[in-house]
Parts: sequence; C-alpha cells; structure tokens
Amino acid sequence: MASAKTAAATGGAPAAKGKPAKKKVKKNVATGIAHIQSTFNNTVVTITDVNGNAVAWSSAGARGFKGSRKSTPFAAQLAAEEAARKAMEHGMRSVAIFVKGPGAGRESALRALQTAGFKVTLIRDVTPVPHNGCRPPKRRRV
Repeated sequence: MASAKTAAATGGAPAAKGKPAKKKVKKNVATGIAHIQSTFNNTVVTITDVNGNAVAWSSAGARGFKGSRKSTPFAAQLAAEEAARKAMEHGMRSVAIFVKGPGAGRESALRALQTAGFKVTLIRDVTPVPHNGCRPPKRRRV
C-alpha cells in the first residue's frame, strides 16, 4: 500500500531501475564525410559515413565552452580534434570535408582535422547563399 502511495505521489510511475547503458557498436568505416558547421555563436563538427549516418560528432559547446568562448577558433579546433578521435576509433582514415557557415572556427576546425591524421580527399564550401530570399536582421547600433 505504501508503494502505491509513493508511486501516486511521484507522478504515477514507479521509480525506474538502473537501466543498462546501450553498448556502443564499433562501426568499421574507412572513408567518411566531415561536416563543419560554423556559425557566429558555435562550431559543430559531424563526421558521417558516405551514406550520411553519423559516426562521431562534437561541438564547441559540448567541449565545455560557454557564451562567447564557443565562437573562438580554439574551441572549434578542440571540437574537431575530439570528433576526429572518435571517428578514428571506428577505423576511419580518409574524409571529404564540407564547410558551411560564416563563423570564426571554419579554418581552424579544417586544419585540426588535417593534423589529426585524416587523409583529406576533398574540401568544399557548401554555405547556403540566398538568391535575395529573407530580409536580413537589422544593423546593430552599439
């Protein structure tokens, strides 16, 4: 009876038992695609296989940077190094790099992937350019 009261008091469901963590599957992927998305606020590096399935990812925010420090080239470099390390654990050796966005971390993330030991087969800028689409945000007056 007491357990029914506590279950009702805590929201209806009994307390969850410790679920076993999902075991990471080690994919054996030799070649992949590194997507670097660099905005004014953050840099996200996602490494996928050739079909587009994510193998590894990291971002400046995930590396522990907060606020304006996320947009620095150093934060982008650390994010790219971590994503590269994770991808190499899956056996990846060569990548094609797609860079998107206007941020400060573009070049440093790209350089970090090259120095991490990947054989870079292609570097392409895939930043979307509007054909006079949306109205841009108003100018900042400081």
